[in-house]
Amino acid sequence: MKLKDKSIVVTGASSGMGKAMVELFAKEGASVVAVARRKERLEDLAASLKDAPGKVAVFVGDVSKREDCEGMIDLAVKEFGRLDVLVNNAGVMDDMAPIAQVTDEKYDQVMAINVYGPLAAMRKACQVFLSQGKGGNIINVSSVGSMHQAAGPVYGASKAALNAMSRSTAFMYKADGIRCNVIAPGGINTEIASAMGRPNMDGYQKVGPVLALSPAPGEATDIANAALFLASDDSAYVSGVILEVDGGWTSF
Repeated sequence: MKLKDKSIVVTGASSGMGKAMVELFAKEGASVVAVARRKERLEDLAASLKDAPGKVAVFVGDVSKREDCEGMIDLAVKEFGRLDVLVNNAGVMDDMAPIAQVTDEKYDQVMAINVYGPLAAMRKACQVFLSQGKGGNIINVSSVGSMHQAAGPVYGASKAALNAMSRSTAFMYKADGIRCNVIAPGGINTEIASAMGRPNMDGYQKVGPVLALSPAPGEATDIANAALFLASDDSAYVSGVILEVDGGWTSF
């Protein structure tokens, strides 16, 4: 088992990529704190993995709130004795509105979940890693939208900010044994697009030609497999990397 005895926090765990990560990590022997807002889904996930080699603890929380970002890590330390890996997976899309039509409300929502949440969680995780004195591992889930026009400007900016925070963290804490890497998914079959609601049609039509170049969508398990590599000791010499898992979309 690649993650035997590792303590891991995964946000956005009630569906999609986060759920797939929790399932795979638990089967690989990890003790996982599964974080999301939907309590029933988290409890169903934990119940489905009761016979897995690893353990699953549930934390109902909103990653846009500092106290929840800190609380989920405190739970990992309380339940499992330490923290080894933080996976910031929770995210939300914008509505693809061009910059002249972006609302303050949409900007605040996207930045709170996609930027401030990971920042608060990374800050707390690094404090714990440093106190433990044994290094640590952060995996942030970004998007190809951070690198080319696959979404709106607010979403792209939020994920570009996440990329920058990740590389800075890898650089600043390399002497402390703390690794930080990014997974940048392309089109993946999850709920994120449907959760967006009705897109801004002006922006959607402009982005359309880029979306048309996307390969067939990948599955949440494709991202979970990449996360397993980065969470395990197989990637011990990998840090500061943005791993594009997009079927070759960004190579076009």
